[in-house]
Order: sequence, then structure tokens, then C-alpha cells
Amino acid sequence: MATSEVQTVNTGADKAKLAAAAGLLLAAFVAFYLLSGKGALAQWAALIVGVVAAVAVFGVSEPGRQLVAFGREAWRETRKVVWPSRKEAIQMTAYVFAFVVIMALFLWLTDKTVEWLFYDLILGWRK
Repeated sequence: MATSEVQTVNTGADKAKLAAAAGLLLAAFVAFYLLSGKGALAQWAALIVGVVAAVAVFGVSEPGRQLVAFGREAWRETRKVVWPSRKEAIQMTAYVFAFVVIMALFLWLTDKTVEWLFYDLILGWRK
């Protein structure tokens, strides 16, 4: 019997950082709405500063570092993708359209055959 252990490390400091990031984000939105009488510049400045502060606090937490590492690895994998040439893309698109047309014809013929079989031959409703 194989057992796989999932080990999660959530220290109190990381939980506090995540709570602080959420609090900063909430404070940014609250400040945006509370500063409505002070003008758009003050509103947007408070929102942007609050969001940047929340992202910075999240970035220094362990989940934030894991998210950044995941993003870097995903970007590295994306760079390995070999994209088709224009000619290959057009050919594959044509193959897909041809397949769709053939399947549409097949399904239409199957539907009409079953309709003819049931309604005309078996039930005799269309005579």
C-alpha cells in the first residue's frame, strides 16, 4: 500500500502576511470610495498604492514566492512551444473545416435515414 504525504507548510508569519495583503487590498478599495469627494486623482492614487502594497506583501510570503516560481516555469515552458508556420496553420484549418462538413453531411444523412425508417416504413405516418 503506497501512501503519499502532502506536506504543506503554513507558518504563522505567512498567514499574517496573507491577512495583511488581504487587509491592504480591502483598505485600498475602501479608500477609493471614501475619497470620492477629494477628486479622482486622490481616489486612484489611494487605490494604486494600496494594491501595490498588497501585491508586495503577498510577494514576500511563501505562497507569493511559489506563484512567482510557477509563473517563471510556465513562461519557460511557453518559450519551448514550436508554433506552426502559416502554411501549416492554413492546412490544419482546412482539414478541420473539411471534417466538419463531412460530419455534418453524415449526421444529416443518418437523421434522414432514421426519419424515413421510423416514420415512413414502421409507423406509416407520412403516407
